[in-house]
Amino acid sequence: MSAATDLATYKDALLVLGAAGVVVPVLHRYGVSTVLGYLLAGALLGPGGLGALTSYLPSLSFLTITDTARLSKFAEWGVVFLLFLIGLELSFERLATMRRLVFGLGGSQVLVSAIMIAIVAYALGQPPVASIVIGTALCLSSTAIVIELLADQKRLATSVGRTSFSILLFQDLAVVPILILLAGLEPGGAKNSLLFGILTALAQAAAALLIIVGVGRFLLQPLFRLVAQTHNPDLFIAATLFVAVSTSFITAAAGLSMALGAFVAGLLLAETEYRRAVQTTVEPIKSLLLGVFFFSVGTGLDVRSLISNPLAILLVTAGMLALQAMIIFALARAFGIARSASIETAALLAPGGEFGFVILTLALGYGLINSEETDILLTAVSLTMALIPAMAKLGRWLAQRHTPPVTAEPALPSLPAGDIMAKAVVVGYGRVGQLIGDMLAEHGVPYIAIEREPRIVTNARRDGKPVFFGDVRQLEFLKHCGLEVAKAAIITIHTEPEIDAIVKALRTNYPDLFIVSRARDANHARHLYEIGVNDAVPETIEASLQLSEAALVGLGVPTGLVIASIHERRDEFRAELQGAAKKAGTETRALPSRRRL
Repeated sequence: MSAATDLATYKDALLVLGAAGVVVPVLHRYGVSTVLGYLLAGALLGPGGLGALTSYLPSLSFLTITDTARLSKFAEWGVVFLLFLIGLELSFERLATMRRLVFGLGGSQVLVSAIMIAIVAYALGQPPVASIVIGTALCLSSTAIVIELLADQKRLATSVGRTSFSILLFQDLAVVPILILLAGLEPGGAKNSLLFGILTALAQAAAALLIIVGVGRFLLQPLFRLVAQTHNPDLFIAATLFVAVSTSFITAAAGLSMALGAFVAGLLLAETEYRRAVQTTVEPIKSLLLGVFFFSVGTGLDVRSLISNPLAILLVTAGMLALQAMIIFALARAFGIARSASIETAALLAPGGEFGFVILTLALGYGLINSEETDILLTAVSLTMALIPAMAKLGRWLAQRHTPPVTAEPALPSLPAGDIMAKAVVVGYGRVGQLIGDMLAEHGVPYIAIEREPRIVTNARRDGKPVFFGDVRQLEFLKHCGLEVAKAAIITIHTEPEIDAIVKALRTNYPDLFIVSRARDANHARHLYEIGVNDAVPETIEASLQLSEAALVGLGVPTGLVIASIHERRDEFRAELQGAAKKAGTETRALPSRRRL
């Protein structure tokens, strides 16, 4: 029996590794996101997928998860390490600046959503206690999936990322009072001691956090300094895991979520010089364990429930998404979040979360809700979590459609008439454009710069720079740029379609203009020569040449020889790209690459 049990355990681990190493990469090859790939693999290999057919085909048991409870406990560590890494990216100072969103917006969302969902459940015939359970379970979102999606897109620092994280952080804090509330609602439970229980739990939670912060501030830095002095990477990994796991254990013992303790530990380490080393150590562990978490969520999707109660599950799913999205959008707007960010945040947080499973399962054990309703709700929550990647795309699309057009100060959109005597027009005034403008000014070449970002234009004008707001693709705007007297246009932006459109507009309206353009790579540079630039500077080639120059000079090769060879190689690349453009059948303006302005 023991051997059979061990074999089943190994088989489950093998299936998870197979999903991570084979199934998910295959799905990703066809455009399916990693998160959705894990969810689909879990749904397929879980008890509600192929597991539902094992009674008819016993051999399928080798391809299904046997112990979902054990898997879910193991998967929880993925969320723990995710919050640990998020803490490393923040600090107590940055978190303090978010307190209005965390406690204001986050607290309002939990309270309003729980009440509104409970009212809807009560109106549909649920008893008051069951309505409260449903409201508290469905008002919580998925921290793991939402944060992972935003982290993959490198958008945690955006308005959407900060707003979503603030709400999710308060939801995690609200879990403890919710669980205590359920215990007080238990038939025969000590309702009179509910307030005492809440106060006791809050005191325990505060004590746990104080211990972590107090001890961590004094011991974490010396600990990692001591470990780093050994120059043993294995010991560094062990110390990192010890800190993350021990702080999670302390908060779990105090009744808080394990992830919250890891998050606080990350905040403490973010203030030390070991932050990046710890992040590098934990990242691969987090990625694998988080994949196991998504996989375990997928195993909660029960196809049998969908077949037996399809209408009820779909109505709960649709109603939950719609109601939550409206509430979160309205509250975000009330707290001053931009319309586009409010739309995207609402779409991301409308689906349910992992704590919904905990609350519903616990409520079922207390007898606060019956098993049939629990199955419907659990399946609906799982379904909404599986829809999070799609909801993220929908939210971003809607946000882009409802983003107001960029406006500028009244004085910026048009150029002053009659006094434009610039010899060069710089298109784009980001970091590259600013450097080019400074170089032109240093050599006494009058110029103007065109930029589409109002903030950059405003700041540059305050500094006395000749920067104007506008779009050089528009013919009417081109007439005001002084290009009749200008000799050159320098395109510094990095978006290929915009570069191509600008080059075509300039070349069509000003055939004699000398055009120099930034290019993404050699292929893009070749294309730019085809459509009429005089000189293209591929980022990849130029970076390679500069690296070669620095390396050769550092190795002791005479500077003059190095510079000469770099210029020679640059001319070879230019001639090769221009020749390829001509060979393609497009007439290229073969003007010299250097011209006096």
